[in-house]
Amino acid sequence: MLRVLKPAGRLAVAVWDGVENIPAFRAEIELMERLAGRQAPNAVRAPFVLGHREHLAQVFNDAGAGPVTIATLKGVAQFPSVRFMVEADLRGWLPVMGVNLSEELIGSLLAEAERVLEPYAKPDGRVAFEVQAHVVTATSRSPLV
Repeated sequence: MLRVLKPAGRLAVAVWDGVENIPAFRAEIELMERLAGRQAPNAVRAPFVLGHREHLAQVFNDAGAGPVTIATLKGVAQFPSVRFMVEADLRGWLPVMGVNLSEELIGSLLAEAERVLEPYAKPDGRVAFEVQAHVVTATSRSPLV
């Protein structure tokens, strides 16, 4: 990204915070690990791998970014239901990451998810929980004259 910016051009990138700081996703990952082994939860961890601020800053510094600023913003993730939230990962994200689970295992995971993620469910069945993301801003370095 920095390579295609004009000299002193600005870049902004948003990444999820570490999964350890987002308890609902952490609970989903722990459930998958317990019922499906290591491959499925590792695929769900993927969007959170740049969530540690120090590591994230180092990635940008190593890439040659100019001054790097990281702001952590909070918001609320919302899903129509626990089933919708987890099934999106099981049938959407996991296959994209090369993980295909049997229908029997998917059924077991969805049933257990209702219990595990119940603390995040609202009376109408929706799921809502706080999430954090890091917004990185940086500039490309000016070329040496």
